Amino acid sequence: MSLSILFATTALAVQTVSVGLLLALRHHHGTNAETGRPAFRPPVTVLRPLCGLENNLERCLTTTFELDWPDYEVILCIADPDDPAAAVARRIIAENPAVPAQLLIGEDRLSVNPKMNNVIKGWRSARHDWIVMVDSNVLMPPDLITRMLDRWDDETGLVCAPPIGTEPANLGAYVESAWLNSFQARFQLLADEAGFGFAQGKAMLFNRNLMADMGGFERLGEQVAEDAAATRLVRGAGLNVHLVHQPFAQPLGKRSLAAVWKRQLRWARLRRVSFPLCFLPEILVGAALPTITVAALAATGHIHPAAPMAYLGLWYAAEMLLARAYGWPSGWRMLPAMVMRDLALPALFISAWFGNGFVWRGNAMTVAEGEPRPARLRRAVARTRDKARALVAARSH
Repeated sequence: MSLSILFATTALAVQTVSVGLLLALRHHHGTNAETGRPAFRPPVTVLRPLCGLENNLERCLTTTFELDWPDYEVILCIADPDDPAAAVARRIIAENPAVPAQLLIGEDRLSVNPKMNNVIKGWRSARHDWIVMVDSNVLMPPDLITRMLDRWDDETGLVCAPPIGTEPANLGAYVESAWLNSFQARFQLLADEAGFGFAQGKAMLFNRNLMADMGGFERLGEQVAEDAAATRLVRGAGLNVHLVHQPFAQPLGKRSLAAVWKRQLRWARLRRVSFPLCFLPEILVGAALPTITVAALAATGHIHPAAPMAYLGLWYAAEMLLARAYGWPSGWRMLPAMVMRDLALPALFISAWFGNGFVWRGNAMTVAEGEPRPARLRRAVARTRDKARALVAARSH
């Protein structure tokens, strides 16, 4: 009984303390935010891989041409010449002649990752050394480049942002929003503050010189997930992955529950293979197991019968408070979505251990087992760190 109480109490403490820490961090970053434009404003290349007519595609692509940055170019990448997204891209480029932009079509099969095969031509065509890669279903705020460069320091090898699910239009989208925001983004932001930031492929800022020192952008194709490969690469060079303090929105629209499950299962299997020690504790997260424990204690008379409801009330009140404070979806529809997410978490953990296959954008793929192949082109860690310091030093001039 004492172990059961300890488990339930610890789980609730993690839930409420993590929320409290993130609320405090939001206040801290908001209070100490720098005003005005940063002194370091280098030219930037924005890469956006496209594949199909995604939800809000035209709206998301249009924001690419509305960035508050003095000198940047846009490169849109499509693998299939018959992809209907090409017509949308051409039209938006034509409507924004003030921003240098081009659409590149075709793919180079350098890896098992279709996204890398699509975007590598854009990387090679980029005119600038600072390169931002953003998925086509992300809304780019005008200050996106500012937010990302503000997180770069002399120990940084990559800056990224987790997606924030916004504008849910049905139950599936609310469940996905509950998964992405007050659950996944919460722990990603806290991990970053603790010095354990890891990449998320939705939005990433690179420096081409640093990537060359680490073996080249092509090395992100060594694993099936470019963000996992990027995290390993940067950490292996003795540098850090940092997250922006205010992540960027991904408008969800409508989502089927089946699609949400498949996407989460794909990510879970990738985490299991890429970072197994970090994946193992995931069986303990969410409200399902600790609430079952509290209910069992109440049913056997060890605690008050009303304890399970009070427990759930505290659990979800904290999470709803976090969502509201950050401006994430937080209406009454989020409560059943959070409950459905937590009920699915144990099943997701178990399912992640059985099978390696998944389908991504119509491509049947397999989770790559084991460590990535050795890098023949990796330079010395010390040289890479010196390069990072030199880049940051240039910001003061």
